[in-house]
Amino acid sequence: MIRILAVGDVVGRPGRIALAHFLPLLKKEREIDVVVVNAENSAAGAGINEKIYREIRALGADVVTMGDHAFDKREAFPLYEREERLLRPANWPKSAPGRGTCLFEGPRGIRVGVVHLQGRVFMNAWGDFFEEAERAVASLKEHTNVVIVDMHAEATSEKIALSWFLDGRISLLFGTHTHVPTADATIRASGSAFISDCGMTGPYNGVIGRVKEAVLKKMRTNVHEAFAVADGDLKLGAVVVDVDERTGKATKIEPLFLPVPTEVAVAAAGGRD
Repeated sequence: MIRILAVGDVVGRPGRIALAHFLPLLKKEREIDVVVVNAENSAAGAGINEKIYREIRALGADVVTMGDHAFDKREAFPLYEREERLLRPANWPKSAPGRGTCLFEGPRGIRVGVVHLQGRVFMNAWGDFFEEAERAVASLKEHTNVVIVDMHAEATSEKIALSWFLDGRISLLFGTHTHVPTADATIRASGSAFISDCGMTGPYNGVIGRVKEAVLKKMRTNVHEAFAVADGDLKLGAVVVDVDERTGKATKIEPLFLPVPTEVAVAAAGGRD
């Protein structure tokens, strides 16, 4: 058995503090073997940089996935070319920096594949994610039965549809992007674990991680101002999945929605970058 932890969108410094608090604890207490972290909002709410990528990997993340904000920080472009475990969506143009899949050796020599995809509805995405999923999963299955998919999408229907499409061929499909945890964690009929969204890792005292006053102003007046990262009410959104590495089938899925202790959360008040 191999135990996987998939972590939802890390938002700004508050999200990184939540991740830093929980990830080492969970790896030890829950005997986690493989960690995938979505970090597309980790640098001041949009994108990533090398310092933050190194920080997240040092905490114990095996693979860092991104999403529609992957290229918001131009200084990260070379990082995508160098780092095989930093993924942008695979159904983006092939000429874009980086890659959308990776294969690595986990504990006890078990190989693990990860595929990162982006939805189309309200996402301005490139490419057919079904076609890319078919190609990427088939390629990884030549080397391993344990395949994880991060489906970064606005529409729950796209995530649900893709989970049925890939059922029996992957170990886990976890949804990201909407920042709201869903109550539909399940194991599909042919053995693939699924959840529409793990929920974000970050400040819930706002609107999907942003300062509520700015969002309300925009929604009520159409006058825009910078959507700074919120603070307060920090939580980690994630899912833990047990997988039989011989078959790639999931045997258990458990959502996690964990509040950060007050004394730890106070440290986040010093900045939101």
